[in-house]
Amino acid sequence: MPGRIETKLAELNIVLPTPAAPAANYVPFTISQNIVFVSGQITMWDGTLQYVGRVGDGLTTEDGYKAARICGLNLLAQLKVACGGSLDRVTRVLKLGGFVNCATDYTDLPKVINGASDLMAEVFGADIGAHARFAVGASSLPFGIATEVDGTFEIN
Repeated sequence: MPGRIETKLAELNIVLPTPAAPAANYVPFTISQNIVFVSGQITMWDGTLQYVGRVGDGLTTEDGYKAARICGLNLLAQLKVACGGSLDRVTRVLKLGGFVNCATDYTDLPKVINGASDLMAEVFGADIGAHARFAVGASSLPFGIATEVDGTFEIN
């Protein structure tokens, strides 16, 4: 029988991607006691890079939002593995960190990273999904992608 979060994902018509393998010398996540740290996730969707480019210079804020949402979906996919297959173990989204590959004068960074933040609220609800966050601009990101998001989660 599917858990509460799996049911919610189905209601939202959300299918999580296959978790990507690390692209360098790191692990997808670490766990310390009841805290899961998920490494930065990029705009990879089932092996294909999405939203390559710079927000504010070829990509719109809406494109960036969609890119950050993909990062959030990849966070959830890695988190599900960390939780032994059950996202019901998540008791709190503690913090998201968002990086936006953007033009030097682009300032709508929070609107872009809302793509990941809104996803957490949709999936986990306001109480569990509310989190601390940062959103910063970067002159480049791996593979030229638009966004990268990491996350810290509390589990039981």
